[in-house]
Amino acid sequence: MKFLFDDESFSFEALRTAGHGAYGGAELGEVLATCQNIPEGDEEAWCREWSATAERVHRIAWTALAAGRRVSAREALLRASNYYRNADFYRRLDPDNDAESARLARLSRQTFAEAAELFDVPPIPQAIPYEGGELPGYLFRVDDSDKARPTVILHGGFDSTLEELYFFAAEGALRRGYNVLGFEGPGQASARRESGLVFRPDWEHVVTPVLDHALTLPGVDRDRLVLFGTSLGGYLAARAAAFEHRFAACVLHDGVYSFHDAYRSVMPPFLYDWILDKRDDLANPVLELMMMSTQSRWAVRNGMWTFGAASPAEYIRITRPFTVDGIADKITCPTLVLDAENDQFFRGQPRQVYDALRCEKELMVFASADGGGEHCHEGATLLFNQRTFDWLDTRLSL
Repeated sequence: MKFLFDDESFSFEALRTAGHGAYGGAELGEVLATCQNIPEGDEEAWCREWSATAERVHRIAWTALAAGRRVSAREALLRASNYYRNADFYRRLDPDNDAESARLARLSRQTFAEAAELFDVPPIPQAIPYEGGELPGYLFRVDDSDKARPTVILHGGFDSTLEELYFFAAEGALRRGYNVLGFEGPGQASARRESGLVFRPDWEHVVTPVLDHALTLPGVDRDRLVLFGTSLGGYLAARAAAFEHRFAACVLHDGVYSFHDAYRSVMPPFLYDWILDKRDDLANPVLELMMMSTQSRWAVRNGMWTFGAASPAEYIRITRPFTVDGIADKITCPTLVLDAENDQFFRGQPRQVYDALRCEKELMVFASADGGGEHCHEGATLLFNQRTFDWLDTRLSL
């Protein structure tokens, strides 16, 4: 689906940002007005224009809050949070030493936190114990009672943030009577930026302490717990569910069989052999030449940062264990595998995951003709939430 840009990555990220408008994360007119000032493939302009829009909307929130208009302030803060996130998206050359990237990420978190305080039922920030440190999270609640409710444990993937989880699925869950514990794990957003944690393939060692923490919280029905992973989270959640069996259901949004194969499939065999043989002196120059498109350049740069790799070739090698091959059959809970007809990242992989499962399962395909054919069904958030939570309601007897 082409949306405002010919550049495939710009098109997708603009659609992603606009799609968050379903739950208050964007205004279509603001998206259109911002994108018309961004030339194709100009990453500096992308950052500049989205930052300017975020700051303008942030000022709307300040004015509304000063006047005591809580709803207007909350709405503007939610949009500003999403726009700040998007402004930072392509700043992945050296995020650890990029002051502007750090500023935009901080403002995205800050504006969401300020908006959250204005919710009718404010989410509760969480510091989840993890290997001697903490993982950031939010407990989103349907109401302020301690009534036990079905609870979704929700995490993102390769590039999503804790705050963005609200627009993906948390608000959709709340409207249907689910509480939600959203969190960032190693490699993700502030867990990477502030704690230096990088992705790990054995995600059960992340989810188990999060689940243990969830069971200490009010309003959590321990018999109706759902694990929900988005994008690369479709691999991470599957891996965790294979070894952590306390979940009543699992949602893979979308299914990922092998993260590594998404890179391997676009490489000539000689290059892949060089990478495996650690001939980085030969492999890295070729990989640099292949990083001409916005999408490939961003994917490798973000991967090096989030996986803790020193070079493109090392990053590709690190991704090899990120597969459910030989693991998917260990999942025992009912599992929903989502698929997108036009997925540009993992096309065909959800079917591979589905075929490998031996538990109760369903493959749910979203068609381009229905507007849900892009990766993670960006642009069709309401449809995605409707179909996903209808399935969960049935499995959890709600």
